[in-house]
Amino acid sequence: MHTIYKLVTLECQNEHVLEHDLEHKKQFSEPKIFDADGDLTKRWYVYFSYRNPKSGKLQRMKNIYGKTNGFKTKAERYAALNLYRKRLLKLLREGYSPFQDNTELYKSKQNPKHVQSNILKSDQPTSLVAEVELTKNESTKNVLSVKEALNKAIILKTNIVSPTTLSDYRSRINQFQKWLLNHYETVDDINQINKKMVVEFLNHVQLSTSPRNRNNYRTVLSSIFQVLEDNEIISKNFISQIKAIRSMPKRHKTYSPKEQEDIFDYLENHDKLLLLYIKFISYNMLRPIEVCRLRVKDIDIEERKLSFQAKNKVLKTKIIPDILIKELPELNRLNPDDLLFTPDGIGGTWDAKLVNRRDFFSKRFKKVIKDQFGYNENYGLYSFRHTFITKLYLGLRQELSTNEAKSKLMDITGHTTMAALNKYLRDIDAELPEDYSKLLK
Repeated sequence: MHTIYKLVTLECQNEHVLEHDLEHKKQFSEPKIFDADGDLTKRWYVYFSYRNPKSGKLQRMKNIYGKTNGFKTKAERYAALNLYRKRLLKLLREGYSPFQDNTELYKSKQNPKHVQSNILKSDQPTSLVAEVELTKNESTKNVLSVKEALNKAIILKTNIVSPTTLSDYRSRINQFQKWLLNHYETVDDINQINKKMVVEFLNHVQLSTSPRNRNNYRTVLSSIFQVLEDNEIISKNFISQIKAIRSMPKRHKTYSPKEQEDIFDYLENHDKLLLLYIKFISYNMLRPIEVCRLRVKDIDIEERKLSFQAKNKVLKTKIIPDILIKELPELNRLNPDDLLFTPDGIGGTWDAKLVNRRDFFSKRFKKVIKDQFGYNENYGLYSFRHTFITKLYLGLRQELSTNEAKSKLMDITGHTTMAALNKYLRDIDAELPEDYSKLLK
């Protein structure tokens, strides 16, 4: 019996055939744009290489300038070169060659109902360059304004990123556009934006806010400009070449055992709803925003499980420890689709965005606890997650080896790799060394 696998090797047993197929080489390189780093005093062009039929080697071909260098703005030049590049690539894929007369091939591919004399230098094109060149009208008609291009890129991010992330994109892009209008009011086309402008904007963000915020803006802008490049609205995403700068990460300090007990005792008498919210963070090792996502139907009392959307956007399931089960109110009578936590209590509707719901509880914690106890900005709701993971880890270390304790801890915290867990434990100083005084004597 001849299976497909046997037939593949059988057909290629001929040494000449095998050698020919394995040595088959690409006929041309992908056309690229030379923009002289934005210098309008220099000549811009499209360049590519094609395999010489005699030598068998890739050979650099004649640059394609067309009408590009007659344009006075970067936007016009990029638009022209983008069209030249796309058309050249299309022709190369169709079999056109710079080493032969392409007239017959051109005739065989033409539809007599359409006239393309405005595209060509002559009625009978004999060279690849003649086929590629365009008029000024063709090269500028598809240029988008800054606003149009950025809005289109954001729309194309829909269903790719979460609604919260999309909202953050819109906010940051709006701030960039406002800054651009104030500092470069003559910039109209998206291709007029260059690396220097973006660097200036990022420097402004860094000096007025923080290095971390500057890096976040850089990430968003690079993501949006990559969409523009992928959709051939701009020639390249130069923002990806701008480096992130070092920033000091925000540190949420761990509460001491006494501080944690004092906070819980105070909330037991002053705000039981906030206390239960914190216990979901503490006992189930959830992030504050993950607690805000919870709905009544996500809590399965009988199975003692809860489902939640994690930081990596994956739906995860965790057990609900008995210490938290005892704290939960009766949920059977509530609407399963209602949010678990609302400003007025457990179960209900709340017409607010996710980030605003999280901020509500953060502000409530500040008013009820931080202002009362005098905690600074280094302490917050997130600190409870650090506190109880540390407490859990040290408890496991009393009975297990370091590796065994970390392995068990991973199942509880939800960290996907041991490296990520180790970094997290180092960042929160979960385990400190024993006293080493005797080593210093």
